[in-house]
Amino acid sequence: MSVSPAMIRAAVILRADGRCEYCQLSQVGQEASFHIDHVIPRAAGGPTIEENLALACVSCSLHKAAKMTGIDPVSGEESNLFNPRTQKWVEHFRWDGPTACGLTATGAATIAALKLNRPLILAIRGEESIRGRHPAS
Repeated sequence: MSVSPAMIRAAVILRADGRCEYCQLSQVGQEASFHIDHVIPRAAGGPTIEENLALACVSCSLHKAAKMTGIDPVSGEESNLFNPRTQKWVEHFRWDGPTACGLTATGAATIAALKLNRPLILAIRGEESIRGRHPAS
């Protein structure tokens, strides 16, 4: 039995608990449907299989694009971006109110590359906090 794209999408959404796996934004209350992102981009040979897919809000998906690395603003060195399939979010990030803070070079590079602390998302996280949807529990 082959697995349909709809079945893969449903499995990715369920595994992510309906949250962007990069910035942790909840799909609930958002106008745009979240994307299914290739963690290892197709351009780099990443397969379209559940083990290489992550749920990503539109902004994270568009900012990530085909990137696999970013620049750690602290060291100025290139670092791998966060991989939600092989890494734990809490080991690379923490919250300071609505602001995502990098705990590692990977976290800091991901925050910079995906623009996780741009003014609009900070305002959205503030509103989500009021509604009890941020941070993820």
